[in-house]
Amino acid sequence: MGNFGTVLPILLGAALVSEVDLGPALLFIGLWYIVMGIHYGIPMSVEPMKAIGAIAIAGELTSGEIAASGLILGVGLLALGSFRGFERLQGLIPEGVVRGVQLGLGLILIKTSAGMMVQDLIFAAAAVGIFLLFLLVRSWRGLPDVSILAVFGLGIGYGISTRGVPDIQLISIGVLPVPDPATFIWAGWHLVLPQIPLTLTNATVATALIAEDLFKKRIEPDRLCVTMGIMNIISAPFGGFPICHGAGGLAAHHRFGAVSGLSTVMGGLVLLVVALFFAGAEALAILPIGLFGALLLFVALEMGRCGLRTDAPLLTGSIALLALFTNVGLAFLFGIVLAAALRR
Repeated sequence: MGNFGTVLPILLGAALVSEVDLGPALLFIGLWYIVMGIHYGIPMSVEPMKAIGAIAIAGELTSGEIAASGLILGVGLLALGSFRGFERLQGLIPEGVVRGVQLGLGLILIKTSAGMMVQDLIFAAAAVGIFLLFLLVRSWRGLPDVSILAVFGLGIGYGISTRGVPDIQLISIGVLPVPDPATFIWAGWHLVLPQIPLTLTNATVATALIAEDLFKKRIEPDRLCVTMGIMNIISAPFGGFPICHGAGGLAAHHRFGAVSGLSTVMGGLVLLVVALFFAGAEALAILPIGLFGALLLFVALEMGRCGLRTDAPLLTGSIALLALFTNVGLAFLFGIVLAAALRR
């Protein structure tokens, strides 16, 4: 469950703002937690794609746009991994561009989280206080950070005390209508393009390195591309949110003591139970808006911190500001052009 701190805030935020059905989204992540734990034999991370998640939280996306992005990325990643083309493509994106996209997404999420937190300042302040307390305890005692679970516990307790226990709502899954060509084009520009640099770095190269460093398991990046492709091709038509692997999630599982795929199998079973019985709109409504704001701030600061680890501050900063004030796809292409110009 070490990666729930990334999975839950992004999915909850997207479900609150965009046309994301939380039940199928959690169901497929739970299923893939189990499958990947068995397939790789280590606690392989499965998490929402952060760029698409941030954009879904910042603005209202339709279910068709989200499904189209998952299908495009699924087919592309499966083809890339199957034909072993990852290394050639990955080398085309400078690190400064990747950091700029990360920093820009962090700024977008900070802006969105601030809008949520001002609507419920008391709970937001309490949640931030919990984060800071656990941060101090972790730095002092070296204990795992379970602040996300503590904040969720506080939010659920508050919601039940004020609104009562929500009724059990069984999950409903159906096949989404096939998106039209215009939707695929829109999703490719606004969602897929910003996600590419993160997928080709954090979800593949960095994940492979972490797997070898922490679990002594050698996994080729192309193999990770194949499994990410399969997950999205199967999940997207049924309302699953675009998903990937991730180095941070894999490291989080290790930090919480996971040593084999059994831990993610157990985590997947927990997500399945929540998805099947407790992921309806009524259950989502009991959570205070300040909780969402604080959770998204936590994710935003983590993404921003990663973005600041750059060796090209001018390039990274320019991309981040352009992403904040225009759109992430345009900022990514601008960064590629600017990086090429700076190399000359």
